Amino acid sequence: MDSAEPLSLLSRLYIYAIHGYVCEILFTAFFDFIMSNRDWRLRGESSVWALFIYGVAMLGVEYMYLSLRLQCGFIVRSLLYTLWVYLCEFSSGCILKCFGACPWDYSHYRYNFRGLVTLEYAPFWFIGCILLEKLVIWHTLRLRLEENWEPDQPSSVLTPVLPDGNMKTERKGQWSSDITQYKHLVYSSHEVTCQQVGLIYDEDTAS
Repeated sequence: MDSAEPLSLLSRLYIYAIHGYVCEILFTAFFDFIMSNRDWRLRGESSVWALFIYGVAMLGVEYMYLSLRLQCGFIVRSLLYTLWVYLCEFSSGCILKCFGACPWDYSHYRYNFRGLVTLEYAPFWFIGCILLEKLVIWHTLRLRLEENWEPDQPSSVLTPVLPDGNMKTERKGQWSSDITQYKHLVYSSHEVTCQQVGLIYDEDTAS
């Protein structure tokens, strides 16, 4: 179990970037289908720039989640995530626009600001941030890599644990309970404690 390590910053960035990129393609495809052209080819749109933008933005949401999950409620966190997304969208749009490379333009929406952000998308961003915290970030932070694992060897690492602390081993095929062992990971400049019951606490709060 000691060889199982949390995903690195770059690994999480990769997961978040791909997730955001795919979601944007799916959203634009179905949004255009419903709102305008009824095109069954479902051709979504995105940009390579979206990979970096979504990756960085979601890492920011992850940091906010770790910092705020014990400080404020779920709805407040989701609102803060949405504001953060708007900030990332506007700032990255401003930078790309300076080079004529901004791939989106909201000028045709009524409540847009400089064509870079629009309030019409607020409900979608809000719902997206809820799903991001509850599904993507929560499960990504629980993923572990076994350093010495080989394809022809059975895994000795316990599978993801249940909320009650029980977990099933791949090797023994039986249930065991272990909530006393801890791992530490360094997240940026903050050190947090990762319990094997799948809960993540800020070290300052846990102490």
